[in-house]
Amino acid sequence: MTSRRTFLTSATAASISLSALPIIGAEGKKFRTALIGSGWWGMNILREAMASGRIKVVALCDVDDNVLANGIEDVKSDSGDAAKGYKDYREMLAEAKPEIVIIATPDHWHALQSIACCKAGAHVFVEKPTGHTVNESRAMVRAAKEAGVVVQVGLHRRIGPHHVAAMDFLKSGKVGKVGMVRCFAHSKGGPEAPKPNSKVPEGMDWNQWCGPAPMRPFNSKMHPGGWRNFLDYANGTMGDWGVHWLDQVLWWSGEKGPKRVFCIGGRPIFGAAVLNDKEQTTDAPDHQVATFEFEQFTAIWEHRKFAANNNEKHGIGAYFYGEKGVLHIGWRDGWTFYPADPKGQTVHGDHQLQEPDGHNIALLWADFIAAIETESKPVADIESAHRSSCLPMLGMLSWKAGRSIQWDAEKEQIIGDAEASKLLSREYRGPWEYPV
Repeated sequence: MTSRRTFLTSATAASISLSALPIIGAEGKKFRTALIGSGWWGMNILREAMASGRIKVVALCDVDDNVLANGIEDVKSDSGDAAKGYKDYREMLAEAKPEIVIIATPDHWHALQSIACCKAGAHVFVEKPTGHTVNESRAMVRAAKEAGVVVQVGLHRRIGPHHVAAMDFLKSGKVGKVGMVRCFAHSKGGPEAPKPNSKVPEGMDWNQWCGPAPMRPFNSKMHPGGWRNFLDYANGTMGDWGVHWLDQVLWWSGEKGPKRVFCIGGRPIFGAAVLNDKEQTTDAPDHQVATFEFEQFTAIWEHRKFAANNNEKHGIGAYFYGEKGVLHIGWRDGWTFYPADPKGQTVHGDHQLQEPDGHNIALLWADFIAAIETESKPVADIESAHRSSCLPMLGMLSWKAGRSIQWDAEKEQIIGDAEASKLLSREYRGPWEYPV
């Protein structure tokens, strides 16, 4: 028998999220704001910040002269603010003295830049994930606490209206006791051919771009944008997409972390990674499956960058498997509850996303400003975002170690494996020093 289908209206879903936000008028104080990482996504965030009417853009920072010039020009035309350009964030912090800093650099820079901003007394809006390794992320939490500043992390699905509505439905008990969660993101692809290395673009400081990470030959596969699939600078698809959906698991459960993690994967379709003086490929896995064992449930992350997922109704999101049915929380497909009882109602809520990018940065920014002004925690505060960011980092750590790890989520330590514990940190390229 075909089940009946119940729809929650978009207006209802949106009100669930918006009603939780303090009303902060655009007439309030304008915060001196700077952006580190002035490319496509950084400018997306900055445009939402400018549209809020609550900031004055005083500085932009980027290692690429062309990107920097374009960003300064866009700020001037969009807001009238005359932002000064910098190539080094340390110089920017010392001279421009911003009250808020947006950080939209590659993952390997998040920790050092966030910590420097906190020490300078600036509130921080940093893109997800928090760091590249677990102990970097822990250092970010410590720096924010010691400085007493607000740090919001770009986990915008914590405030997206359909995510909030789905989470309310899940926590209401209508799904029943949940024993398993499956998070996933699949796409299509095929064998990867090496791409020739090339000269560093004129006006770009490639040494500064690489920063504390290993310095590879420049390749347009990495910049702009492709760095997410190079493990020197990020943690592949699990670090990029996985953090959003694994964050939903901790948001729902309230857990601090798993007790055991095991991850497998590889590059059977993309082929062996290539890196030499002439050419290179990405080196992130083309598929991974990570299992996170919690006290009362099991969570699984899986991604596949080949074959797509046309055999299933949904290609991305999280399935919560409960006694009374299955709840899917997705992206552009909103959320849907599929009852175990064939006579039950299928319940659906449409998405309410900002287009064209399909995110909810305006809501997250409003929450950030509200947290600063009310001296409260934002929805994606550094501590909760740190714990969510640790999940894909621990999954990647297990994959690199080639074995499961026992995790003490309270102490944030690996139990009984000194070699694996070394992977909680990594060596920095001099003169940069790993944060404490």
